[in-house]
Amino acid sequence: MIEVLSFDLDGTLIDTGSEICAAVNATLADFGIEPRPAVEIESLIGAGAHELMRRLVARTESLRRLDQAAVFSSFEQHYAAHAGTVAQPYPGCAVALERLRDAGIRLACVTNKEERHARRVLEATALAPHFALLVGGDTLPFKKPDARVLQHVLATLGGEPSRAAHVGDSRTDLEAARNAGVAGWAVPWGYNAGEPIAQEHPTRLFASFASIVDAVLAQGQSRVRRAVHP
Repeated sequence: MIEVLSFDLDGTLIDTGSEICAAVNATLADFGIEPRPAVEIESLIGAGAHELMRRLVARTESLRRLDQAAVFSSFEQHYAAHAGTVAQPYPGCAVALERLRDAGIRLACVTNKEERHARRVLEATALAPHFALLVGGDTLPFKKPDARVLQHVLATLGGEPSRAAHVGDSRTDLEAARNAGVAGWAVPWGYNAGEPIAQEHPTRLFASFASIVDAVLAQGQSRVRRAVHP
């Protein structure tokens, strides 16, 4: 039975692509650089906002020629201004989290986005109250896919790996789950560098939030039935 369930943020719970793209392109505009297409920027999502910008700099010669401190300072200002402004939870997200929380499932949001930005997005979308724990990319000295991130979740919320799952949209999430010995669950509507998440062989692939809730609650009901009718 699943007792602890952690969720990735960007591309799993919430569509944040538009505001991330807006912050990146506002930064480029500050330096007279043409905007980049959303599909390119979204392909870099997954390791945190600052890492996304570092990856973009590495592949953009005009950015590499600039004062890097100035580039990242500009990006920090723009992303702080954009975070949580247009982000939207995916369909069924809020209802699913409420049902899980009401059923006694201990919930965590585990993201590589910097904690201050993640908290702002969760608060802006009214999802923050559902989570007993938020772990951002800078909360700990390490981040996903390091096994210690989800181990920290279990140590904080209480639970065993065999009764935990992590839900995400990317290879990073599934590697984090495998490294920590918890079930790696996936949803197909996120980013994952533009590749289908199914090819990463998740433990389970869910087509909707409702199906995640049904799977978790069905396990609990099955356990009750076995206890009543041994």
